[in-house]
Amino acid sequence: MMSTYSHKIIILTFLAFSGLCLAYFMLFSGHPVSDVEDQSPGPVAMKDLDKPILLVWFWPFGIQIDPADCETYFNINNCVLTGDRSLYNVSDAIIFSHKSIQWNLANMPHAPRPDFQKWIWYHVESPRNTVRRAGFGGLFNLTLTYRRDADITVRNEVSIARTAEEFVVPRKDKMVCWIVSNMSHRTGTATRTAYVQNLTKYINVEMYGGASKRPLSPDEYYPTIASCKFYLAFENSLYQDYITEKVNGPLVAGTVPVVMGPPRENYEQFFPADSFIHVDDFSDPKALAEYLLQLVLNDDMYKQYFRWRKYFKATPHLTKREQEFLQPLCEACEHIGTDNSFSVVNNLNEWQFGL
Repeated sequence: MMSTYSHKIIILTFLAFSGLCLAYFMLFSGHPVSDVEDQSPGPVAMKDLDKPILLVWFWPFGIQIDPADCETYFNINNCVLTGDRSLYNVSDAIIFSHKSIQWNLANMPHAPRPDFQKWIWYHVESPRNTVRRAGFGGLFNLTLTYRRDADITVRNEVSIARTAEEFVVPRKDKMVCWIVSNMSHRTGTATRTAYVQNLTKYINVEMYGGASKRPLSPDEYYPTIASCKFYLAFENSLYQDYITEKVNGPLVAGTVPVVMGPPRENYEQFFPADSFIHVDDFSDPKALAEYLLQLVLNDDMYKQYFRWRKYFKATPHLTKREQEFLQPLCEACEHIGTDNSFSVVNNLNEWQFGL
């Protein structure tokens, strides 16, 4: 039986030859070659044939990434990441962004899926912010989400530090800060908005981001958080495992995150218990404000929230818009380069929504 590797060589060679013929035709027919979309394998053809191919069917929100960035930022270089759909038949896996799939699946591949090929459902939003689509039964055999029970889990977590380093708390000139862009209640933000409104009755909260009059550039993100004693890491909707980069930012910057999301026990599965403050530990916003003011007046108590840095470290996440989808795509690339397993999701809506 012909191997997948041999199959790749034959098809890629054919595609390369076809591309040359097309270019020759366009050149001598009076049409410039640059007007034709390049569907030839290019550098994929021979240099990286020993690596699995991950085809990105939709670039999320049309934002294309540089595959070389996977190695630059995450030390991942064990697959070929491409958006060239002419490689469909030889791609080991195809990743589909849920938000880009049309309701009737009209923009999904129409050709039969090769037996060896994995289809990855990629979506990192909570169920509250997920549009349900029909026809997903048995369509995907890998899932990529924030959930721990996904085949590929993407999140920012602290890691064990190899050597203990002396940590100095950055200089603080602000009490509580909150960077927020989404205030749409239809996405589940009403709970956190109401909580912050009540909290500001007892303690000052500096607001930044698109929903305020003080938007921040990516370069201002970490310095701004570092200048605050506390940062409101409030999720827009409350679901198990739905814990985003909002916690990672203050941990990296040297600020104490005050979290709202799933229960404390869920957070402690990813972060040291004494690295954050959970709103559920207090009866109401007033009680939380009183505790924060107590920490401001007691420097020793405040510094207890940084003891974890003797044993763990937090890695900065990327903040630029054009890099927003880099980590999930790179993690998917690493997965197909190291793991041959798959598990068909017979009812994706049931798995995502619990229905």
